[in-house]
Amino acid sequence: MSHAIVFSTSEKYVSCKNTLRSKNKNLETANFWLERFRLELQPFYPQGNAQWLHYGLAAEIICKPEESFTISEALNTDSFLALRTRASVENIDVNIVALQERRKKLLIADMDSTIITSESLDQLAQLAGVGGAVEAITERSIAGEIDFSEALVDRVKLLAGEPVELLEALLDQVVLNDGAVSLVQTMRANDSKCYLVSGGFDFLLGHVSSLCGFHGYHGNHMLINENVITGEVSRPILDRKAKAEYLTEYCTRLGIDISATASIGDGANDLEMLSHSGMGVAFQGQRLLLDTIPLQLNYTNLLGLLYLQGYSAKEFVVT
Repeated sequence: MSHAIVFSTSEKYVSCKNTLRSKNKNLETANFWLERFRLELQPFYPQGNAQWLHYGLAAEIICKPEESFTISEALNTDSFLALRTRASVENIDVNIVALQERRKKLLIADMDSTIITSESLDQLAQLAGVGGAVEAITERSIAGEIDFSEALVDRVKLLAGEPVELLEALLDQVVLNDGAVSLVQTMRANDSKCYLVSGGFDFLLGHVSSLCGFHGYHGNHMLINENVITGEVSRPILDRKAKAEYLTEYCTRLGIDISATASIGDGANDLEMLSHSGMGVAFQGQRLLLDTIPLQLNYTNLLGLLYLQGYSAKEFVVT
């Protein structure tokens, strides 16, 4: 089966050593950009010339690795790890994707530290003056050291008695990750359905969903009584298992195979969702994801998920 090896990075990582501003414009080709990886590419039997997906930031080359090669086992393949390690020195992500059914019909995205830049519950805790205590629990949770549901309940307890205005203040502070809107809008323009599914809270999910243009969202609900945070969370809690269940539920609703899905997230709570998805991507992922999820974006913003699907910059919907 033919595959594409996709090389990508972001503007913030482009430096003098990997920009293309050569005096010889004929050298400013994708082949020239990838020349430094020529030896590491050979085991994948590259075919033809590399092509730009986004000038100076993303390129791909078609390859035909041995029939025994599978993407799911890429992290156990010495040749692929050598290529990824070599590229990481240049702050460039390397991923390999099958050409068949490359453009996905469903996107399920995590919110915290994926679509938005921060962990929203940590931000809320900072506003409440209990940031340190909540952040310590968050770090253990996203690393997979403690159960997500247990960690969520413990953190929200620390907010008990705080005024509801705190939630409104958080809405003003949220920042989208680069590429978030273009990711959603470009996939929508190509007839894909996009949903935000998070262990975060619905008051913020609705806001972020609207900013990006998701078709809908699912999350947890923080209980409020007489404009005061009670410190309790509605049941059932949306956890790791529930995220994977929403993925399969939407496949059933839309009548698509799970191979036609993409998902993206950063923490342990996303592991099952990413593992089951046709194109599950660890976005600046925690160690647990880096050790288990083959598709990774560590230097590329959210446009990276479009590159993986074969979209070029000229196809992006920019708002």
